[in-house]
Amino acid sequence: MTDSMVIDASSEVILHFDLKLEDGSAADSTRVNNKPAKLVMGDGSLTANFEDCLLGLKAGDKKSFTLSANDAFGEPNPNNIHYMEKSRFGADLEVEEGMILAFSQPDGSEIPGIIRSVAGDSVTVDFNHPLAGQTVIFDVEIIDVKPTNLQ
Repeated sequence: MTDSMVIDASSEVILHFDLKLEDGSAADSTRVNNKPAKLVMGDGSLTANFEDCLLGLKAGDKKSFTLSANDAFGEPNPNNIHYMEKSRFGADLEVEEGMILAFSQPDGSEIPGIIRSVAGDSVTVDFNHPLAGQTVIFDVEIIDVKPTNLQ
C-alpha cells in the first residue's frame, strides 16, 4: 500500500462505506459482512458527483458527504413503473406489496422489481432503484488506492 497515492480520475479504490438516509436510517453498509467495496474511478459505475467526493482522498482517510437524489441514484422515472397481470407470477407465488423480485430480461440478465401494489388481477411493479428520489449520506473509509490502466 502506498500511503501517498491519492484518488484521482483513474484510480482503483478499496473502501468501506455506510449509506444512510436523511432520517438516519441505514440503507447499506460494507461493514455488515466486513467486505469492502472495490471501485474503479471513471468506469461509469458511479455518478460523477460521487466520484468527485472521493478525489484527493488517500488510504486511511474518512469522509462523510451528502448527495441529493440527482447526484446519487436519480429521481424515480415513471417509465420504470409497469403494470402486469397477476397470472404472470405463477400460481405458487403469493405476490405481496413490498416484495422485491428478480425479473428476467431478454438478454438473460435479471433486474430487481419492487411490488408496489396488488389490485385484483393487476400487479404494479417498480423497476426504479429503491433509493431513487432519496438524498443519501455516505460515510466512507478509504482502505487502499492503486493506479489503474483505464484511460
